[in-house]
Amino acid sequence: MNKAKRLEIFSRLREANPNPTTELNYSDSFELLIAVILSAQATDVGVNKATDKLYPVANTPEAILALGVDGLKSYIKTIGLFNSKAENVVKTCRILIEKHNSIVPDNREDLEALPGVGRKTANVVLNTAFGQPAMAVDTHIFRVSNRTGIAPGKNVLEVESRLMRLVPKEFLLDAHHWLILHGRYTCIARKPRCGACIIEDLCEFKQKNDYL
Repeated sequence: MNKAKRLEIFSRLREANPNPTTELNYSDSFELLIAVILSAQATDVGVNKATDKLYPVANTPEAILALGVDGLKSYIKTIGLFNSKAENVVKTCRILIEKHNSIVPDNREDLEALPGVGRKTANVVLNTAFGQPAMAVDTHIFRVSNRTGIAPGKNVLEVESRLMRLVPKEFLLDAHHWLILHGRYTCIARKPRCGACIIEDLCEFKQKNDYL
């Protein structure tokens, strides 16, 4: 795929959705961090149902630490892997209090040192909370990047690196959200909705004619 095609693809995605954002509910960087930790192998809808009950009761490191692991589990037990997630969240809250004055750090090194925070989670927080160009490659972005030809790669790190290099700079800040939403609602895994896709004519998916 050439530069002109990528420019047109992201121009159309921006025109259709000028201000994309995460579908996780949050009001500050701490709420976002916890929601993203909880979202691993879970849906945003499922996480929102849990945090909509949790955050009115506890939405600071101190308040969640006061709940404790068992107290937190009662709010997030509907989410997959809730046992290990509860332990990680409580440990993260303790570290935030002791090392960061209860403030979510705005750099990759400190974020990735928090329990339950890997590269993808750190990228979401850096991008969404702090407005830094970052590409959190989940299954949706990995699929869309490879299927369309925007930034093909054999693994998530390869796709992330290529997206950071190949996405036109003016679109880099929001590209992560556009690609996730496109993969979630249009370029879905089993039966992509090619006939309803606004970038169908630019896409290099070899089997797209089967879905038009």
